[in-house]
Amino acid sequence: MKKYFFTICFLGLVSALSSQERRTENNGNLVLEDIPAIPKSIKENLSKFQNVRSAAFRGFNNQNEGLYISTRFGNVSQLHLVKSAGAARNQITYFQEPIGSVAMHPTQSSIAFTMDKGGTENAQIYLLDAESASTQMLTDGVSRNGGPLWSNKGNHIAFQSTKRNGRSNDVWIMPIESPQNSELILESPDGTWWGATDWSEDDSKVLIQNYISIADSKAYVVDLKTKKKTLILGEKDSSSVNSALAFDKNDKGIFFITNQYGEFNQLAYFDITTSEVKVISKEISWDVDGFSISDDSKKAAFVVNENGYSSLYLLNPQSFAFKKVTSLPIGLIGGMEFSADNKSLGFTLNTYQSPSDTYVLDLQYSPLSYGKLTRWTYSEVGGLDTSKFIEPELIQYETFDGRKIPAFIYSKKTKDPQPVIISIHGGPEGQARPSFSSTYQLWMANLGAAVITPNVRGSDGYGKEYLSLDNGFKREDSVKDIGALLDWIKTQPHLDSNRVAVYGGSYGGYMVLASAVHFSDRLKAAVDIVGISNFVTFLKNTKDYRRDLRRVEYGDERNPEMEAFLQKISPNNNVDQIKVPMFVVQGENDPRVPVTEAEQIVQSLRESGKKVWYMNALNEGHGYRKKENRDIYQQAVILFLKENL
Repeated sequence: MKKYFFTICFLGLVSALSSQERRTENNGNLVLEDIPAIPKSIKENLSKFQNVRSAAFRGFNNQNEGLYISTRFGNVSQLHLVKSAGAARNQITYFQEPIGSVAMHPTQSSIAFTMDKGGTENAQIYLLDAESASTQMLTDGVSRNGGPLWSNKGNHIAFQSTKRNGRSNDVWIMPIESPQNSELILESPDGTWWGATDWSEDDSKVLIQNYISIADSKAYVVDLKTKKKTLILGEKDSSSVNSALAFDKNDKGIFFITNQYGEFNQLAYFDITTSEVKVISKEISWDVDGFSISDDSKKAAFVVNENGYSSLYLLNPQSFAFKKVTSLPIGLIGGMEFSADNKSLGFTLNTYQSPSDTYVLDLQYSPLSYGKLTRWTYSEVGGLDTSKFIEPELIQYETFDGRKIPAFIYSKKTKDPQPVIISIHGGPEGQARPSFSSTYQLWMANLGAAVITPNVRGSDGYGKEYLSLDNGFKREDSVKDIGALLDWIKTQPHLDSNRVAVYGGSYGGYMVLASAVHFSDRLKAAVDIVGISNFVTFLKNTKDYRRDLRRVEYGDERNPEMEAFLQKISPNNNVDQIKVPMFVVQGENDPRVPVTEAEQIVQSLRESGKKVWYMNALNEGHGYRKKENRDIYQQAVILFLKENL
């Protein structure tokens, strides 16, 4: 009887696993399992939201012919030249993959940039002749490369590469005329990240950053003649943030960001001769998260993350006096760079009513004086009236240990209670910020839903204590913060606590799965995007070059006690507690959270007879970068939420 019963169960399982409805889209690159056909009405309703563009600032043209941006006119973002404010965008790269980092030659029109294939993050460095639009691959086509940084003379590039052994993040120097003769200047002694941040004025030394974790980083100076590496910021046996930014004029000192002297990441200056440190932004109780200095070292600027919003400050690099720029729209600032003549500061600005666009601030003779702010690009918004977009409201709610958790809520004030979508950021050291989001506005318009983006413990931007509250054995405390948010939703008359969905990617995907384990009776739907389903298998299968970085955050699975804990809290080992419909989204080539994390949770759910939709893009990695894939994914999310929320 027992054997007969087992045979029946086994045959039933085989039948269940083989009966998935499977189809493909986008020339076979997008695989959909158990996902119904998308109704035409959903495609039409989403069309405007899916045709929003952006125009991120990438640098000034050194021939005074305008500036460069990245934007998408086809399937992926490419590099464009804009010759004057509001002028046409002239496309200069035409690849099938999106452009990564960009570095302008200090005097000529050449541009170094990175690009990978299919989301593998196995990036190569290319040299672009901006005048002829011809390109040349400079790296070996096999290793992972990044962070190209031109020397002041423009004849060498410092870069990070795994070419030595396929695993270690070493620093190399490449002569542009003979890239095959690249020279190793710093051999990574461990599994942490190393990369060049600046050259000395005479190009004899390189400032090197060593990133161990978000709470621990150090900086070194490497003498290119002797290859001697000297620790200059941070202490060998202690943990603190010491992020090297740039040498000052005549290489007398170094600007850096540190949390050694306070709760937040502060802008500071290290005097190389005296070893004295001057904390510049000690009056500001928020993180400094952006910095740029002019070529002549007479002007500088930094950005502060104030409760999720960006504030721009101009800095006198000699006196360390600074002044806040008050003429900017409220939003998020990134990608700052001074023009070659030091008269302008370019950057990307994003607000909740406008996607990322390029702006230029005119600078006066004084380091702290500024003039007109000019918007250079006006990105298309698909015909949407963004003036009607719902403004996010900053809230705080109390969690299990009495702490206040910050969050942003996008919600119309309606008489009838609205369903709620909780969107959980990744990282885990990320931060939900009030940016332009056609996705959130799409959900509000098509589902009548409110959207809440919590910054649970472990989020960046709120000080080093808050950042460490979810480390190691405290991992599930952040999940409890989602439970507290569900409690808060129940107290809000305009929110429907009986119709709540959770949505998140990467670590946010783990949070979605963990929320489904602990709060299935309080949820209606869950969308897991490239999420971690088992911490032990994740740590074993993530790429070698980042494994040690993740062990600092999640714990070392080689420790038996930690492995037991990680297995205990992993969603894939608690599938029996998941009773909510699940949509799992993955990229086949993901080097961070491997496809096996999605496959195993999908299989476990199916074996347990649970409802699960599965989407896998064979030409994507850690998230979808190609518009044709993103469009279908967004349409499927709407259909899933309509059916379940």
